[in-house]
Amino acid sequence: MSSYLPSLIAIVLSYLLGSLSFAVIVSKALGMADPRSYGSKNPGATNVLRSGNKGAALATLLLDAVKGWLPVFLIHHLGEPYGLGTGTAALAGLAAFLGHLFPIFFGFQGGKGVATAAGALLGIEWLLGLATGTTWLIIAVFFRYSSLASIVAAFFAPAYYLIGGGIAWPLDREVMLALIAISLLLIWRHRENIRRLSAGTESRLGSKAKT
Repeated sequence: MSSYLPSLIAIVLSYLLGSLSFAVIVSKALGMADPRSYGSKNPGATNVLRSGNKGAALATLLLDAVKGWLPVFLIHHLGEPYGLGTGTAALAGLAAFLGHLFPIFFGFQGGKGVATAAGALLGIEWLLGLATGTTWLIIAVFFRYSSLASIVAAFFAPAYYLIGGGIAWPLDREVMLALIAISLLLIWRHRENIRRLSAGTESRLGSKAKT
């Protein structure tokens, strides 16, 4: 049982880090309205952008990405003496992502986790993160829907991992399962966006918050 303790501690700490809702923290620090009170009411960088404060949105984006990347990076570089490998790193990334979705510090009402998932992917395999991020960017630029870009990128992330397996990185079952879980949860969190996309009422990137 004790052999599982370092992994359990790493996963719990990753979840707690993920539970820091930087959209709310950054907005409060800058004297802005709570992002849960306007626009999509989602505590994430895209909704903070609707406030018109691009700096706050960028800070939220970077910090949300870092909290997904950091635990994976630390386990990759410091975890070996404690028996923590690639699988545990991927589970830590998933835990940070779950923390963003269901933050214990904010009543379990979190964001959609796109930036945190991107950070976790970069930590797992930077080429995987780059490919998935490029997919998001292409869809976002051409269609100007952040939600659509996120859904498409989530769909392709596990596929990219399989395609690159044995070529750019070794395949790992735990990593694959973590990626599938992240992708399915991302798509599920965008279910309302999918309905609005179908109805043609989804907000485009850069649109201001409705008061």
